[in-house]
Amino acid sequence: MFRYLTAGESHGPGLTVIVEGVPAGVELTEEYIAEQLGRRQRGYGRGGRMKIETDRAVLRGGVRLGETLGSPVAMVIENKDFANWTEAMSPAPPDGEVDRKENTRVVPGHADFPGALKYMAHDMRNVLERSSARETAARVAAGAVATAFLDVFGIEIHSQVASVGSVEADVSDAADWAAVEESDVRVEDPDVAQQVRDAIDASKANRTTIGGVFQVVATGVPVGLGSHIQWDRKLSGRIAQAMMSINAVKGVEIGRGFGNTRRPGHDIQDIVVPDPDDLRRFSRTSNEAGGIEGGMSNGEPIVTYVAIKPIATMTRPLPSVDVNTGEIIEAPYHRSDVCQVPPACVVGEAMMALVLAHAMLEKFGGDHISETQRNVAGYIESHREFGTSV
Repeated sequence: MFRYLTAGESHGPGLTVIVEGVPAGVELTEEYIAEQLGRRQRGYGRGGRMKIETDRAVLRGGVRLGETLGSPVAMVIENKDFANWTEAMSPAPPDGEVDRKENTRVVPGHADFPGALKYMAHDMRNVLERSSARETAARVAAGAVATAFLDVFGIEIHSQVASVGSVEADVSDAADWAAVEESDVRVEDPDVAQQVRDAIDASKANRTTIGGVFQVVATGVPVGLGSHIQWDRKLSGRIAQAMMSINAVKGVEIGRGFGNTRRPGHDIQDIVVPDPDDLRRFSRTSNEAGGIEGGMSNGEPIVTYVAIKPIATMTRPLPSVDVNTGEIIEAPYHRSDVCQVPPACVVGEAMMALVLAHAMLEKFGGDHISETQRNVAGYIESHREFGTSV
């Protein structure tokens, strides 16, 4: 079984990641993972934390001489900001009075209020430390492991910003991904990219935050990942859950799911045509379904759009309440980003990679990567045989 776990708090000693189920023989290095972590830290509108941290995942298990062993891959990411929080976030029992940096004030739109009631935490810090987007660094490290596995099969995952506030970019699943990577707002068109920066700057000047939509595209995915048999095996459902688990995400669509509700059925179905040059022996004339039908991948690019709200922490705080006294106060301000849409793209890529790696191993198995490769090759050959009459 392919799975991963993360642990650690935003201002604690660091983040711990364990990825289990990766076959032996997959090439993996700290440098490869660091590249993905660095991509997460970039982006216009980032906050002061990015000036402190330079993330690097140190491999602690599961890899020897640059290859996975088949045992769990273990990683640790240091929080450099822990140096300023050693007393407040120490795991050890306090020796006398300590500065707990206690926080009892609710941030509207944050996880702290429901979390405080759920876990009986009179100090919001017990909740907000874990619910912080800092945890996504651990996901990106785990996603890098999944991506290294997917690389073997030519499966690529890319992302770009589709909108920030009211500024919309013209996106497709065949973008110039090199140009997107060079953009600090992950927008291919330079003119639209400047409009995005202007919108972020205006939000910062107004002491508020701004959200948007990003697109994640996976290409090279074989037909038949996921299943229509049971609700929890549908690939679309797994992807949606993975994307919805990202901090501040409030909406997910596969393909142009919401937009297609306003169009007639004749305009949005993907017609199948014979194609002897395609691995499947057939191809599609369009990809309105976003690469998934009936909960299964259909061989077209998997296209997902993810809506991320303006984040809750703002330099112009909203009215709030102290949970311990009931006093009406201003919400606290914690160092944060103005816009999380560009860096959230990279987190979305990681989540897509983790879902697809799980689905690939579920279908094809393999304790060593060579076994998985043989299974995939045999499966693809069966498609050629299926379509011999084409």
